[in-house]
Formats: sequence, C-alpha cells, structure tokens
Amino acid sequence: MGLNASVNLNYNLTWIVTVDAGFYYYVRLHFCEIKSPFTKVNMRVFDVFINNMTAIQGLDVITQTNQVGLGAPLKLDFIVSFPSTSASSQQAVWVSLHPYIDSKPVYTDAELNGLEIFKLNDSTGNLAGLNPPPLPAQTVDPSQKRARRGKDSGSSGDGPSGWLPLSLYGNSHTTSSAKTATTGSSAPSLPSNLCRHFSFAEIKAATNDFDEALLLGVGGFGKVYKGEIDNGTMSVAIKRGNPLSEQGVNEFQTEIEMLSKLRHRHLVSLIGYCEENCEMILVYDYMGQGTLREHLYKTQKPPLPWKQRLEICIGAARGLHYLHTGAKYTIIHRDVKTTNILLDDKWVAKVSDFGLSKTGPTLDHTHVSTVVKGSFGYLDPEYFRRQQLMEKSDVYSFGVVLFAVLCARPALNPTLPKEQVSLAEWALHCAKKGTLNAIVDPYLKGRIAPQCLKKFAETAEKCVSDKGIERPAMGDVLWNLEFALQMQESAEESGGFETGTDNDEAPLTGASWGKKDEAAGFSASTGSGDRAAVSEEVRGDGKKCVSDKGMERPAMGDVLWNLEFALQMQESAEESGGFETGTDNDEALLMAAS
Repeated sequence: MGLNASVNLNYNLTWIVTVDAGFYYYVRLHFCEIKSPFTKVNMRVFDVFINNMTAIQGLDVITQTNQVGLGAPLKLDFIVSFPSTSASSQQAVWVSLHPYIDSKPVYTDAELNGLEIFKLNDSTGNLAGLNPPPLPAQTVDPSQKRARRGKDSGSSGDGPSGWLPLSLYGNSHTTSSAKTATTGSSAPSLPSNLCRHFSFAEIKAATNDFDEALLLGVGGFGKVYKGEIDNGTMSVAIKRGNPLSEQGVNEFQTEIEMLSKLRHRHLVSLIGYCEENCEMILVYDYMGQGTLREHLYKTQKPPLPWKQRLEICIGAARGLHYLHTGAKYTIIHRDVKTTNILLDDKWVAKVSDFGLSKTGPTLDHTHVSTVVKGSFGYLDPEYFRRQQLMEKSDVYSFGVVLFAVLCARPALNPTLPKEQVSLAEWALHCAKKGTLNAIVDPYLKGRIAPQCLKKFAETAEKCVSDKGIERPAMGDVLWNLEFALQMQESAEESGGFETGTDNDEAPLTGASWGKKDEAAGFSASTGSGDRAAVSEEVRGDGKKCVSDKGMERPAMGDVLWNLEFALQMQESAEESGGFETGTDNDEALLMAAS
C-alpha cells in the first residue's frame, strides 16, 4: 500500500476476480516479507477480508513464519462458494487487506504477494460454464471508494456466496453472504412510527460532520461513530452504512423492523434512523464498554474477572431467551458472537446487530428453511448441512461464545494447527480428553471454583453438540449459567476457595472433582457435607419466607430459584455416590425444620 499511514487507514488494498456462479473456488493467498524495512515482528500487521468478511485479523507474516528476517513464505487456503442464482450467472471474489492498528505496528501498511483462485468441479464432475477474462489486480482508488473493512456476518440479496478456511472444509463449517447492489441507492421508505426519524443534518451535527476522532469502529456495514443528540444530553452510537458495502438495504430494514418492536434490558436499544441522500444510518444507545470481544483477546484492556464474565454471559443469555420465547413471535438472531454482545457503562450485556435475524417457525413447524448466513466459527453445522434454521442454531453460536469467554481466543484462528483452528471443535476435543484446563485463559487459572467451572464447561459442551436436538433450550442454558454463578459466589463466600491461588492442576475429569470440590466449599464426595448444604439452602429460604415483616420476605421468583438450586444440590449429591438415600442421617434436616 505504501508508507502513507493517513491514506492507508482510509482505504483497502483490494483484488476483484469475476467467476461463475454455481461452483466452489479454492483461494490461496501467498505472503512473504522480501524487502526492507519489514524485517522484524510487528512492523507490518494487517487484516485480510474475503468477500467482505474477516478471514484473518492481525496477520503478522514474520510472526506466523517464526522468523525474524526476510524470505520466509506463508500460504493460507480458503474455500469460497457461489451457489447458482436466477439473478446472475456470475459473481466476484473480493480479497481485501487493511492495516491492523490495534497492535501498534511500526508501519501502517498491508501487502499480498500472490493470489491463486481455482475453480472446483461440482458433485457430478462438471466444470461447465466459461470463465470471463480475468480482471487485473487493482488498488482501490482513494478518490473513488470508501474503506471497506470486513465484518463477520452474511448479508442478503440476490444470491448466496461464502468462504471458509480450507482446514474446516471437511467439517462443514461455512457461511453465506449474498450480494446487494447498494451503490447510489437508498433504503426503501420505512414507516415513521417504528422509531425516531433523524434528518441527515441532525446526524452530521451529532457526529461533528463524521469526525474521525469520534470513530468507534468499522464493520462490513460501515463505520460507527460516537455522537451526541438532544443538545448534548444523550450519547449515542451512530452506524453509517457504506453505500459500497455488501451488507445493504435488507439488513438496514430488518434491523429497524426488529429492534423497533423489541424492548428488553439485555437487547441494544434502537433510537432511530436516517435514510436521506442515499444514506442508511442507524442510531443506538451508546455502549460505553464496547464489545465483549474487546475484553477477551487482542486487546490492551485488562482481563475481566471470572464473575464478571459469568454475569455478562447470563445477561446475553437472557436477551436471547427473550428473543426465543418472550417476544410476540420467536426470533432467531442468526449472528450470535462476541462482537455482537455489547456492554454499557455499568457492564450490562446487550445483544446487538439484528440485520440477519429471522422470525422463527410457527407451532406446527420445527424449523425455517433459509439460505445459510452467519459468522465463521459460530455457525451451526446442522443449519449449514440442512439449511434449516432453528432456535438451537443460536444456542450453538452461544456455546462458542461461552468457550471464547472461558479461553479468551477467537472462534476461528487459521494460523493455529489444523485441529485447533475451530475453537468449538478443539474445546470439545480437550473436554473429552479431560484437558480443558490446558486451554482456559491463563488469567483465570486458580480463579474459578472447580464446581462452577465444571457446570460452565458442561453447558458450553452441550450447546455445541453437532445435532440441534441434543442442545439445551436457551432457558436451560440461562438456568445453568445462573447455577454456575451461585456456585462461584457460594465458594468464595465460604472461604474454602481462595481466588487467585493455583488450585486447578487437575484436569476436568470426573475422578478429579471430589477433592477439588471440597476445597471449593462443595463437598461432593462426603455425605454430611452435601446434606448440610441442601438443608441449609432449604432452611434459609424457609426462614425468609415466614419473616414477620413483608419487606424482608423474598419474591416468589427468588423462592423458586432457591428451591431449584436446593434440588440441583440434592441431585448432585446423590449422583456423586457420596450421599446414600434412606440412611438414618437426617438429624440435620430436623434441626433445619426447627
């Protein structure tokens, strides 16, 4: 791109190759640092986007080739799909690069040394269809085009296309993204009663004419700015659609129609929109702590404590549970991931980005048949295979979020060994071997009560089951996370578990839980401890219910929670084998009743 940082930050280095629809394409990218001054780690770091979606974030060629110096090659392979559509027999493969500034590289630059695209025959061996003459590689002219930075989501339009890392091709982890010709077009007229309508002049005033100093982030839809409305009394996030973006009119309209009808503590609030002058602009509540991803990996921000991570997961689960069961119709989010979970100033989690959301099946149907869309690494494999969308598709994606929270790593990392590229697959592999502790965020080592970790890990594992029927409903996921939080808090309050100590040397296997649970205040292998824990829960709840003053009594929801918690502890005790039912050891219960 050159060494002019001010220019490079505003534009992408892009290649566009026209191809036939109806086929898969094998895309190989070649990298090699072959000239000065790029001789050391963190001198040139950049993002790679394929068809407007993030393929690799923060690629440093020298780091990945494990060499400090020149000449070490690196190649990365992907599969791009373009199923046939009635709208067009041709599509285009976009490969774009943009400087990644979060790592503060020495130079703000990006470079691709070679690009190969191979057409693959279909299932019948067919390669029919003439390819058009290839277009030359090109650098996007800054005077003609805005920055097109990628975002991990699909978009709707004339026909589906998609890509995935080659290492995952055999495992059916993919997604689709469709083209939408949005250049020079405006969104269809939207009813003004859905939410507040802003004039373009108001938006410009709110953002100081889109001042780059107010830029919060860049995605496939466009740029997001911090703004002030109503005479500076309210902070907002303003998402300005890029007219050249593939995420266009349909997502804009879906977002407005969905969010204007939904109000929940754990869903981001849409305040209004603007559709003047071919602009597609959305205005949301400002989320002061940004995205969940910003606090997990590739960040300079301090790591979040475990309890806070649990509370964030619980908040997001409540938002998704509301979408699935609390709204007038079942709503499937279809793009659940760490960048779509936002945090406000008080660290309250809110699910965002409803551009791909879809109304769920009616009572007499189990699924919705639809073109596959979503984000790589988070996408439900059953949804991809059958093109049948269910609420359990969101559950799978949320399970990947849970593992990302636990392990502080992205859902996909193509630079890792093949078996580790997919976080969901690698975490399941480690869980089955009893070595999940080995991939837990090092910051959390010794800071999670073992019984809490067990419950959390089991929940995540069930969420990412290959078959939707084996996954829990979002309400059950929520219950399990709240239960895990209760166990963490109980362990800390009991004094038997000291956060920050190195007490996690044993792997997550059934044989190891007994002794560790005792240290955490959960006596899972001794009968008396279990009975005391259960009876204490029942006694405490019963005493509160019959308090003399009404204000001291719990709400019925809290009573229900505590009774279900007591039942869980009883069942856990019986399953552990350390508590034998029917024996004469109930004096503790008699004391509780008295």
